[in-house]
Amino acid sequence: MTNIDSGRRSFCLALGVAGLLALAPPAARAAETGAAAGPIPYPPIIGAMKTYVTKYTDTFADLGRKYGLGYTELVAANPGIDPWVPGKATKLVLPSWHILPDAPHEGIVINLADQRLYYFRGKGIVQTAPLGIGDDGWNTPTGATKVVRKKANPTWHIPKSIRAVHPELPASIPPGPENPLGDRAMYLAWNGYLIHGTNKPDGVGRRVSHGCIRMYPEDIHRFFNEVKIGTPVRVVNQTVKVARYAGRVWLEVAPNQAQTLEIEQTGHMTPAKPPEFEATVILGAGDLRDRIDWPTAYRVASERRGYPVAITPGPKKDENAPLVAEERTPAPHAGTTQP
Repeated sequence: MTNIDSGRRSFCLALGVAGLLALAPPAARAAETGAAAGPIPYPPIIGAMKTYVTKYTDTFADLGRKYGLGYTELVAANPGIDPWVPGKATKLVLPSWHILPDAPHEGIVINLADQRLYYFRGKGIVQTAPLGIGDDGWNTPTGATKVVRKKANPTWHIPKSIRAVHPELPASIPPGPENPLGDRAMYLAWNGYLIHGTNKPDGVGRRVSHGCIRMYPEDIHRFFNEVKIGTPVRVVNQTVKVARYAGRVWLEVAPNQAQTLEIEQTGHMTPAKPPEFEATVILGAGDLRDRIDWPTAYRVASERRGYPVAITPGPKKDENAPLVAEERTPAPHAGTTQP
């Protein structure tokens, strides 16, 4: 038995199933104990994995916008490839396959760890889009709020906290190409926090804002038109997500905040195992826990590629089964995709 296996076994035996359940979020506890959790009309995994063969002029920033992906998630999914000069005929993974966050499936759910918004429209339809979120020291808060106002062509009234750091800024910036809010904004019940467009699309999929939530211009238009005032918004930070589908357990692990900043600065990240990793995986696996391939699970946790990987055996045909609830159609001039 390896040291990892021995440590995992000791951890599980010492804590026990009851102890693991005490650490679990309510949804996981309900699923494990058989308590009623209510109907969930959404698939556990949405989207579909694709690959893309680059042209010489491609960059990750351009491809992210074409395919509804963020910069950091493309870098994490394709380690070792230069995001600005990937070269011609380089095969990339387009990580557009995601496990839904462990949160109520209603309204808008934002997972800071994968820098992505999930909009639950009802009838099993989920729309998703990449986000730019708060930088170190300007973290986007977690918790529950709601959309209280929407504004086309908003004026940015710059908070005093930002002007204290950047005194050269004016009190406000009117609508137009210089406005960091872009041309659409949805205001949250949290004072000073918005979901908005941007005049700098390259910042989507990065931690670059002062706490607000940025979207590509075409994405904010879509959500602005569909999201109603009063829509609940829940912000979570889940680096580890587990789902059961087609008789298998799937694991998705995203970079943590420090690793995300490291990716932006250096293009790579230092491996770090998520806290309470074993407990989260065991709880998510439920009665399939004894079938977990732990070497694969630890590899997924170390690599943090940001897309689901099967960690229990099963038919290979399910490995990348498309589970499309709703996908954004890539721009007509986008390169060829291969399933």
